[in-house]
Amino acid sequence: MRSSRRREGISKLTGQERYVDDLTVEGCWWGMTARSPVARGRIREIRFGRGVDWSEFVVVDHRDIPGANQVRLIELDQPVLASDRVRHVHEPVVLVAHRSRQMCRRAIREIEIVVDPEPAVLDYRIKPTPEQIQYGPDNVFKHLRIEKGDVDRALASAAHVIEGVYETGAQEHVYLEPQGMIAGEEDGVLVVRGSMQCPYYVLNALMHALGRDESHVRVVQTPTGGGFGGKEDFPSNLAVHAALLALKSGRPIKMIYDRSEDMGSTTKRHPSLVRHRSGVDSQGRLVAQDIEMTIDGGAYVTLSPVVLSRGIIHAAGPYACENVRIVGRAVLSNSVPFGAFRGFGAPQSQFANERHMDRIARTIGMDPAELRRRNLIRDGQTTSTGQVISDGTDRVEVLERALCRSGYAQKKEECVSFNAAHPYLRRGVGLAAFYHGSGFTGSGEVYLSSCVDVAGLEDGRIEIRTANTEIGQGTLTIFATIAAERLGLDESQIVIAEPDTARVPNSGPTVASRTAMVVGRLIERACDDLRRTLGLSEADTGQRLRDAIMKWWAEHPDTEPVGHARYESPPGVLWDDQTYRGDAYAAFAWATHVAEVEVDLRTFATRVVGFWAVQEVGRVINQTLARGQIQGGVVQAIGWALMEDCVWDDGAMANAQLTNYIIPTACDVPSIDVEFLENPYPHGAMGAKGIGELPMDGPAPAIVNAVVDALGVEASAIPLTPERLMELVTHG
Repeated sequence: MRSSRRREGISKLTGQERYVDDLTVEGCWWGMTARSPVARGRIREIRFGRGVDWSEFVVVDHRDIPGANQVRLIELDQPVLASDRVRHVHEPVVLVAHRSRQMCRRAIREIEIVVDPEPAVLDYRIKPTPEQIQYGPDNVFKHLRIEKGDVDRALASAAHVIEGVYETGAQEHVYLEPQGMIAGEEDGVLVVRGSMQCPYYVLNALMHALGRDESHVRVVQTPTGGGFGGKEDFPSNLAVHAALLALKSGRPIKMIYDRSEDMGSTTKRHPSLVRHRSGVDSQGRLVAQDIEMTIDGGAYVTLSPVVLSRGIIHAAGPYACENVRIVGRAVLSNSVPFGAFRGFGAPQSQFANERHMDRIARTIGMDPAELRRRNLIRDGQTTSTGQVISDGTDRVEVLERALCRSGYAQKKEECVSFNAAHPYLRRGVGLAAFYHGSGFTGSGEVYLSSCVDVAGLEDGRIEIRTANTEIGQGTLTIFATIAAERLGLDESQIVIAEPDTARVPNSGPTVASRTAMVVGRLIERACDDLRRTLGLSEADTGQRLRDAIMKWWAEHPDTEPVGHARYESPPGVLWDDQTYRGDAYAAFAWATHVAEVEVDLRTFATRVVGFWAVQEVGRVINQTLARGQIQGGVVQAIGWALMEDCVWDDGAMANAQLTNYIIPTACDVPSIDVEFLENPYPHGAMGAKGIGELPMDGPAPAIVNAVVDALGVEASAIPLTPERLMELVTHG
């Protein structure tokens, strides 16, 4: 376990890192977007006011798109620019460019998009009327189903049947750096540079909308100030907008959203509604789980089908149950489209499941920890998709370590005494056991067929070439460690290539907790292939390897030595996309989190006063970065659980400012105790599994379970703001 220094740490700490808005491009103009003022309707007219001289501007609408007026993603339902109809407030309709940013802002204010309103869907939970149907026969983007055993029969014979309904709200990413792109032509090639997670997603979107092939489009990731999924799919939209303005104007275009535009017009975490009906026997063991999950997809499909997929696969939790039925739906609403966010559907479904486990425990009179202890999956048992778990991880030990480190039993007793003595403060303790699949779901990694190159440079150093991006999580440092360990080199001898589609292969997107495990493993294999190319054995490392590289260049000055690797599925991993049966993920990470909270009955504000996180994530490659991932995920989940409330008005975010969209500050964050139990995964780089999304899944239910423990109310929806908690306590 290493703790190498972050490669980009000093440049970020000292303010020397140059993000896209810091880049100066000669002759660059500014671009901005005029958007729909209503949730749904037919565009009747676009009026250009007299407050500016329009001859000074470049104006783009749907007629200027040389290729398809479609954002290329899972489906092609979302237009690059609305032509005749709009489906959500802030939908892009017209683009403008000018040499002055201030003049751009004035021009946008002078554009009036006149829309004849049509009936909009503003609550995804309500069945749409015939006039509201906009997608298929029922506004359902995706319908998925998992079945195992005979649920109805098991429920009929269960000693107890417990039902519950749970809701989770949207969440804004609040990455440090807003969305931004620069586009311009260089020697006949359209070059787009910007803040993104997935350069090849952006490349494919540009080729599709511009009608160009790969030789005439190039995408380069600039240093990126956070993503959390918000820079997975949305940057494709902005990149195409900047490119259209660049092509029409014949000059470079920079488009940088301010914070309000970013929060108002970009994707969020999907809101969800989850219904549980569970059967348990007289000993508290699960005999049936009947689950329905509905997520709000917003106005267009975006990534909703795969968010739903991961959501329902995780919906039954890390428990053994022979009879499971899970039905999932992603539905349309006339809201700004929802998209990728750290956890990708699993936080929503596992919030519901872990709250429901506490409801079961309370109903049958069992301690919540004991209920989980009896039901946690053991090796040889199967998940809801029929995947046999055989990784050797002791999930009960993960639970016991969390209970021990937190002093769970003692704290439960202390809270009872404290609550009896204090006039207005109440304390409680809650826990959550959970898991997260690493990598793409099912056959996704096979479909991606990711590639990595590792090259030997003339001076004997090694260059790693992947499309995976550094977005604050430590990719550069982890990749250097993996290659250095594999080749017996110092990390200073490892160079990480800039993610530039003109020079790096498509190693897949920087999503799905796959970077270290999947792409890192490809780096190891590409290192091995480089040695074979040089005629070396696995024993040839360090200086012998460097000497061989420099000898190669002396003998082959025009040909660099390169090792290649392409993804190969681990043996025995089988998945059926049609039946949703089989091995959903090559590996799972496992965790138990414990939270202690204090509620002030004068204000109904909840404060997390202690947090303990124990997880098994394979081998920990870098202790500092791994702890940072866990602690950062916990903080983000505290916000989702207690304060980050997206307020909607006509399908748009009414509080799209950081003055009234509340996120955790240092004052809201407790000491976060972190422990790793290591069980190396043989098909992950250095034994690693995924870690980035796991810590988003468990804190919210642990925190709300602690609030329930403190107050004795049944909280079932988040964010559990003071206003909602007051209503719950006062009126039930």
